[in-house]
Amino acid sequence: MPETNKTALVISAHAADFVWRCGGAIALHAAKGYDVTVLCLSFGERGESAKLWKQEGMTLDKVKSERRKEAEQAAEALGVHDLVCLDLGDYPLELSREDKNRVVEVIRKVQPAFMLSHSQYDPYNTDHMYATQVALECRMIAQAWGHNPGEKVLGAPQLYLFEPHQTEQMGWKPDTFLDITPVWEKKRAAIECMAGQEHLWEYYTRVAINRANHFKRNSGGQASGRDCKYAEGFQSIFPRTVDEL
Repeated sequence: MPETNKTALVISAHAADFVWRCGGAIALHAAKGYDVTVLCLSFGERGESAKLWKQEGMTLDKVKSERRKEAEQAAEALGVHDLVCLDLGDYPLELSREDKNRVVEVIRKVQPAFMLSHSQYDPYNTDHMYATQVALECRMIAQAWGHNPGEKVLGAPQLYLFEPHQTEQMGWKPDTFLDITPVWEKKRAAIECMAGQEHLWEYYTRVAINRANHFKRNSGGQASGRDCKYAEGFQSIFPRTVDEL
């Protein structure tokens, strides 16, 4: 039998979050042969689409349609294997038990080698930290042999928390830096798909440049070692077990 591709899963509160915060990780792993699934819990239609709402005659359905289109274009630019949009609403984002079971279904179907979601604390946008609470709860349920017995249970994938917007306020402390220089152009193309939030394009470009400096500082790259122009930072939730450092 052919070897099954490795997989990864991103749980994104809103339709654009996966682009700003881990678009490089998505594109890099897709290029390495991973099947990356992005699960968008909502389109961010109410709270993260101000530019669209300022247009004459705008409606909720029109905003959702535009946000879906942007997310699909960005996902294509990044090489996403599967974009799953649950359309659960935002501001606030709230999931029923049935909704959470749908998330568990996706996790079990994907069987990710690792997962990505938001910081655990975000007073500026409680949808974000709620999404991570959901990710942790559903990861736990997906591991339970007694949940829908007979289905393949989840192993123990790492959950990486990608960088929040106002890092210092979130208690987010990165312990992993990923060099995304080889796929930066793909991330930038995905960023530019997010026309509804153009004010963030340059901000997240600067974040990637700053994290590249941190990558070099922690990898020996500033001592005439490996260069890095763009990077992303992540905080791991669970201990990592390794055979070498």
